[in-house]
Amino acid sequence: MRKKELHIRITPRRLDKLRLLAAEKDKTITQIIEDLIDTLPEPTIKAG
Repeated sequence: MRKKELHIRITPRRLDKLRLLAAEKDKTITQIIEDLIDTLPEPTIKAG
């Protein structure tokens, strides 16, 4: 699967939090964000 890029703006405090968590878990920031996204519920698509 081809990956796409996502650019976001976050506060330095949140970026530091992500960096620390990634280091603690020995993962990349991308892996941390992907793991968090995977915990979100699946969206329901309503037929129009």
